[in-house]
Amino acid sequence: MSRSRYVITEADKPHFLTCTVMEWLPVFMRPACVDIVLSSWQHLQQHEAFELYGYVIMENHLHFVAQAPRLDKCVSSFKSFTAKNLLCYLEEQHASRLLERLRFSCKAHKHDRQYQFWQEGSHAELIFSEDMMREKLDYIHNNPVKRGYVDKPEHWRYSSARNYMGEAGLIEVNGWA
Repeated sequence: MSRSRYVITEADKPHFLTCTVMEWLPVFMRPACVDIVLSSWQHLQQHEAFELYGYVIMENHLHFVAQAPRLDKCVSSFKSFTAKNLLCYLEEQHASRLLERLRFSCKAHKHDRQYQFWQEGSHAELIFSEDMMREKLDYIHNNPVKRGYVDKPEHWRYSSARNYMGEAGLIEVNGWA
């Protein structure tokens, strides 16, 4: 069975992407871990013409809609940078149970490193219409509501729902008409 890591079909158009922590481990319960994700996106925005249209960061996965001239390179850089920095943070915090699970998961998939943080791939899905963009943004923003974590999408701190309500979010997003 072949693996498709970052199938970005048309880089000049937005894509809906998902990144999941190995074994669905709840790493993003720690605000410092979320900050690593946000700082990576900010770096890409500043240096790679990365346009972030929407996002949600849940406890063990994240969804986002983005585009860039080399979106495949951006996604690869994002996953590499965040994995390295998240693992360093977990080591500094002596998060031994999480690290042990990530070490165990790695053995089944990789032989060139000690840990594997992200599951393979990012499930890129081309956004081909305005209706589909609205559908994906609604899905992203309602993810914490469906899980029962909040009553309204804009109450979830780690989401672009606030940006779309005209409020300040944690990171700037490119609004969608």
